[in-house]
Amino acid sequence: MSREKKMSRQSKGRRSPLAAAALIGIGLLLTGGVYAGATAAVAATEPTAAQSTLTVDDGEKLFQANCATCHGLDLQGTDNGPSLYGVGALAVEFQVSTGRMPMQRQDVQAPQKPVQFTEEQILAMADFVQSVAPGPDIPDEHYLDGEGDVSRGAELFRINCAMCHNVAAAGGALTEGKYAPDIQDTSAQHIWAAMVTGPQNMPVFNDMNLTPEDKRDIISALLYQQNQPAPGGFTLGSLGPVSEGLFVWIFGIGALIAITVWITARSN
Repeated sequence: MSREKKMSRQSKGRRSPLAAAALIGIGLLLTGGVYAGATAAVAATEPTAAQSTLTVDDGEKLFQANCATCHGLDLQGTDNGPSLYGVGALAVEFQVSTGRMPMQRQDVQAPQKPVQFTEEQILAMADFVQSVAPGPDIPDEHYLDGEGDVSRGAELFRINCAMCHNVAAAGGALTEGKYAPDIQDTSAQHIWAAMVTGPQNMPVFNDMNLTPEDKRDIISALLYQQNQPAPGGFTLGSLGPVSEGLFVWIFGIGALIAITVWITARSN
């Protein structure tokens, strides 16, 4: 066999570098696909936050250990805390998941603080209270979807809520050390819960005051506002002329004084 023919056969028998790279790529894609499918299958069988593994009995034990000191084992209340009859699951979920409860000490208002329980534990306690002392329950997703009438909701908010929470929902001071909290980042469910249950100093807006669709429109307006950038740049806390005047006083007049001192120093 001639040398030329032998070299020709050897060159034909060799694999191209591109072919090797293609095989490696196909192997990686197949491996990744199998892994992704297996991961999705395992995730589908694991309980999610919405599928709580805790029961009402677990909620009762958590309540007795953390809440009964003030609210009583029978939920009738004590000298240190009010009765929970009629508050329902919605109020429990709101108060505990915002960290307002359990309170660290008796004060004019329960401040928002880091949450002490998991979502499952909170829902279990809420279910326990609902089973013993029924009241407002967690609303249907329809009212929390943010798809209501934004314009009408903004008008309703200005009429019913802005005098305490500020037109920009930034909150404000009330009397005797109380305050309306900032709700610029509050979730739709907690906005609904506040209107329905009237926590702290807030009045209850029942369906005679604001219909469910009215509440949905207000929530839609607030969610829309949360997603909008500030057109003027710095919001300065959205507190209106107080923060704006302070900013002008410190930086505006301060800049003028600095320029005056600099000009005087130059002239000397």
